[in-house]
Amino acid sequence: MPPATEPSAPAAPAKLGQRARWLAIGVLGAGLAASSALSQWRDEHAVLINTTESLPNWAFFIDKGRLPQRGDFVVFNPPKSALITAHFGKNPAPFAKRALGVPGDVVTREGDRVEVNGETVATLKPLTKRGETLVPGPTGPIPARCYYLGTAHPDGFDSRYAAIGFVCAERIVGTGDALL
Repeated sequence: MPPATEPSAPAAPAKLGQRARWLAIGVLGAGLAASSALSQWRDEHAVLINTTESLPNWAFFIDKGRLPQRGDFVVFNPPKSALITAHFGKNPAPFAKRALGVPGDVVTREGDRVEVNGETVATLKPLTKRGETLVPGPTGPIPARCYYLGTAHPDGFDSRYAAIGFVCAERIVGTGDALL
């Protein structure tokens, strides 16, 4: 039988030195600050993946809450309509288009051409690819806090049609920069 040994005394709790304690507090503080900054960034920014062919880019960095200037990429929530539901579902993802007209600009139509301040920005089609009627969008001065949003794509579904119309500030998610 092996000789009996005395039970060892419990180990004394390790004491943190003053320097290690301050280092731990600093790391904890930096972690909390980084978490807060990431949370704020998430509230003010987003990344959007475009799944349509209407824009040449498929990924956008979005600055939420900033109203667009002419030429900006704009992300917005489409209005509720039977045509949008039929093509994009009951809860469609936000759309991304360019700001081709800003408040005060004048939208006109010449035949199937849509113009903003006399410059052609889109061509109307009478029907969707599925054969549904496409009603032309609004004309006249663009109201305050509203925008004509569109693309050069011939099949673009944008402000050229009444189902989208002028896009006003309450529907705008933010403006974006193309990533890819």
